[in-house]
Amino acid sequence: MTFGESIQTCFRKYADFKGCASRSEFWWWALFVLLCTMGLGIISDKLSALFALATLLPYLAAGARRLHDTDRSGWLQLVGLVPFVGWIIVIYWLVQPPKSPNRFGG
Repeated sequence: MTFGESIQTCFRKYADFKGCASRSEFWWWALFVLLCTMGLGIISDKLSALFALATLLPYLAAGARRLHDTDRSGWLQLVGLVPFVGWIIVIYWLVQPPKSPNRFGG
């Protein structure tokens, strides 16, 4: 999946927590959100925060679909809230290859 296709897919599936997302779909989306948030932060902190808030739900949805592709529950994103190591564990899960077949339709 290309950069543009990933952005279109994630906006089209804005709040869709069902199904699976490929590694490229999730990581292109994460890069888009990071670059836009940083770029808007240069212009205005408020604009950057507004963009981050507007893309939080699709980011969580894409993360849940990505975890589904590895046959894990999307709720495991909450492990990222564990101090110090939680986000490392979640990133490890997100970079895993897809597990096929899985219970989420992938």
